[in-house]
Amino acid sequence: MDIIQYFFLLLFAIGLTVIGLVYLGYWIPKKLGKRKLGIIFSRTLILGVALLILACIFNDILFFKWNARKYLVEQGIGLHDDFKILYNESSGLFDYYHKFELQISDSDKNRLINEIKSAENFTDTITTYFYLPDHKNRNTKNPTTANYENEHEYKSEFYKSNGKGIAPTYRIISISKKENKLTFEDIID
Repeated sequence: MDIIQYFFLLLFAIGLTVIGLVYLGYWIPKKLGKRKLGIIFSRTLILGVALLILACIFNDILFFKWNARKYLVEQGIGLHDDFKILYNESSGLFDYYHKFELQISDSDKNRLINEIKSAENFTDTITTYFYLPDHKNRNTKNPTTANYENEHEYKSEFYKSNGKGIAPTYRIISISKKENKLTFEDIID
């Protein structure tokens, strides 16, 4: 059996479990003489499952400024001025990828560029492509950052191993040289 068949088998088992819980949520109170309570309880369970499914489906639409701030603060980057979310997308089950783009103010852009350029490990010798995990042992516990400049943007990359068998944390923050645009990428592979 391949991974897709296991996934659908798991999905089927979860579906049966949810249906069974909803039925028991109605049946047990009904047997105890509380039919209305059973109806309320089973409808509440159905609503909760429906909201959970909708939240997974509309994850990209339900992305707000406070979500963006939370991701940036985790990387030690704060935005002082207001910003606009230009783009947000996440995809994948086993290889997860999340990317969002923000339109930021001139002062935030200049401040962040100065923070990257003044970092201890900043380099301006990278011309086009750099992939931090290629330069890092995947099994080491110490997190690594790389701050650099290429032809089109300033970048700060963060890589941290999360232990054997667990996908590492790999995040890239890019600040465009031409536009007031900040791009955040979270890659789990």
